[in-house]
Amino acid sequence: MDIKSRLLKKCIEQQQEVIRQLEQEIQEAQKQANDYGQPKDRYDAFRTKLMRQIELYAKQLDKAKIVFNTLQKIPIDKEIDSVEFGALVITNRQKLFVSAGLGKIEVDGEEFYAISAQVPIFQALKGKHAGDEIVFNGLSFVVQKVY
Repeated sequence: MDIKSRLLKKCIEQQQEVIRQLEQEIQEAQKQANDYGQPKDRYDAFRTKLMRQIELYAKQLDKAKIVFNTLQKIPIDKEIDSVEFGALVITNRQKLFVSAGLGKIEVDGEEFYAISAQVPIFQALKGKHAGDEIVFNGLSFVVQKVY
């Protein structure tokens, strides 16, 4: 398995764990609400807090599932020679995986940064090929390899 495949696999596994944890938090908060019973009065602060927690976790879960679905759309066997969604971009400064905004991912002892296609560095690199150079935030980035 090549580095890009291993990187994608690690990103998917990480996102599956986030989803699992959020589902577990929702279940725990729901269990607490059920154990607590009916609201004691109209302004029951504890039950209101539990319901808000469940709502917050549900929103986070929805976002996590969107990121997971985005990762699953990455064409792993497509030949890529310019910076685009799904590209692994090696520059003189960083190794970027244009996928979803997951941050630093370590694979085989190497650090990669999983970034979204909406971040400014991607917008600056979009369409570039190996050998191209950009200046971003006052720093020079040379694209060494794209795959």
